Amino acid sequence: MLVLRYLAHYPAALQAQVRQLIAEQRLGEYLQRRYPAKHQVQNDKALYAYTLDLKQQYLKSAPNIDKVLYDNRLDLTHRALGLHTAISRVQGGKLKAKKEIRVAALFKEAAPEFLSMIVVHELAHLREAEHNKAFYKLCEHMLPGYHQLEFDLRVYLTWRELPAETAVDEQNHPIG
Repeated sequence: MLVLRYLAHYPAALQAQVRQLIAEQRLGEYLQRRYPAKHQVQNDKALYAYTLDLKQQYLKSAPNIDKVLYDNRLDLTHRALGLHTAISRVQGGKLKAKKEIRVAALFKEAAPEFLSMIVVHELAHLREAEHNKAFYKLCEHMLPGYHQLEFDLRVYLTWRELPAETAVDEQNHPIG
């Protein structure tokens, strides 16, 4: 049986539906139908502006973000699609903390909904450090349908790891 590592904590019935789509070689088609568009946020400057816009809209009182960038070093082997960090530096006699958000470079090619989900997730960490009920409530406030997008992102990651012959849409074109 195919192990769905990104969907392991979801109910068996949902996992069975994903396995069925994989077996029928229709998972790529499903994703293409649900998320046909690509976003235009292709560089670090655009990602920074995009992130600041969301922060200004939902988290005005949260600490400022000093840097936002796509990171080629973030990948699934590190189990990180995005990171939020606070780097402390000594400036004169003071300790300054610089807030950074890094987004895995794979999201340059992903659907705009997936980029939004990752950015919202990292922004939520400005207020809530832990993945708790308040954290997910904030994510849902900033991005209605957050939980469905997180599930679909996990399906997308599953699809990306399928052997090449299975990861095509109905016209035999790669998705993603």
